[in-house]
Amino acid sequence: MATLPTWIDERLEPTLDKKLTQRHVVEVMVESDRPFFSVQQLRSRVSPTVSKETVRNRLDELREIDVVAAETYPETITLYYINHPESPWPISPAGQRALDHDSPLETLSLADFLRLRNPAGIRTLVLAGLQLSLVLFAVGVGLIVLSIDAPVEASHGLLGAAGNLFVVCLVLLGAERLARAVRDDGVSGAVPTPNRFEPK
Repeated sequence: MATLPTWIDERLEPTLDKKLTQRHVVEVMVESDRPFFSVQQLRSRVSPTVSKETVRNRLDELREIDVVAAETYPETITLYYINHPESPWPISPAGQRALDHDSPLETLSLADFLRLRNPAGIRTLVLAGLQLSLVLFAVGVGLIVLSIDAPVEASHGLLGAAGNLFVVCLVLLGAERLARAVRDDGVSGAVPTPNRFEPK
């Protein structure tokens, strides 16, 4: 079973004479990829032979010692999760660190992309592609209306589209950096101006 964090291990009752122990419930929750559980979902994982009431009793005990917390929703569904003291519900500290430092695209390697093994990264890439396609379409309509040639032209349509998309991405990146500079430093910080009082 899972190796429990020290803060959980120290709070658990050492009782072994119960049909279902606190430790077993927590180990199942820690091992699972799911961030939260209903009583029925936990029951099916810990032991289908124990009653829902037994699982609920262990969860209530774990709530009393602040190992587990719960959220109740209007449809009378209560979801239980590990009450990680270092990060907000329902994310584990490792998950919180991943969210703070890694976007799905940053974790998408070439091997994962080719084998389609990182769903979050691939979905992010696809959504970005769809949004950029819409931007490129709008830019193309604008160029037609203004009778301006595309910045990149090629004998093959895909090469031309790739070149124009690259130009659009560079423009968007520059615009984002300029907007960030204006937000952070104001217009004077975004546009460098010579200091009249600086000695030459």
